[in-house]
Amino acid sequence: MKIILTDVGRRYNREWIFKHINYVFESGRSYAILGPNGSGKSTLLKVLSGSLTPSAGNISFELNDKTVEVEKIFEYLSLATPYVELIEEFTLREQIQFHFKFKKYLSGYSEREVVHLLGLENAIDKEIKYFSSGMKQRVKLALACCSDSTLVLLDEPTSNLDRAGEEWYLALVDKTKQADRLFIICSNQEKEYLFCDQTLSISDYKS
Repeated sequence: MKIILTDVGRRYNREWIFKHINYVFESGRSYAILGPNGSGKSTLLKVLSGSLTPSAGNISFELNDKTVEVEKIFEYLSLATPYVELIEEFTLREQIQFHFKFKKYLSGYSEREVVHLLGLENAIDKEIKYFSSGMKQRVKLALACCSDSTLVLLDEPTSNLDRAGEEWYLALVDKTKQADRLFIICSNQEKEYLFCDQTLSISDYKS
């Protein structure tokens, strides 16, 4: 997967959140989008996911040297963000089964493996609404990383996680990174993107 941004900008009303971004994201690498809270990281992530169109410039997607239409990009991505919620009325089993009706499992993973990875075998038939915030965050991250998706987008991945949870998250990424995958992390905490080999600072695109 290759994502090409050409002079991309996004604004709300008359205020530019960012502009003049010229950048290329490529599979086989992991990228961190950096900036303080409210700087526009999540907005850029939405543009990269195809859920927001740029106010200026152009974004294009390529896979195996073929263009992927922006309307189809959702087929190739998985994401975990604060603004995409789990279905509270589902049990963990139902949530996993529902998610994987739309996504294939990453090679080597299955419903059993995902539950084991989460360490929630005893809560598989418990409704999500009774999970702690940390448990919910782990479920979001596991669903995103264990999906057979070329593009993985994570926004504030360690929110609601304690230190053990943070270590679990880093191990999860390490286990699920593959040569043909593209990870993009939105963060303002270095511990969340230690594994990233490229960074993009939103602050560089404010004027």
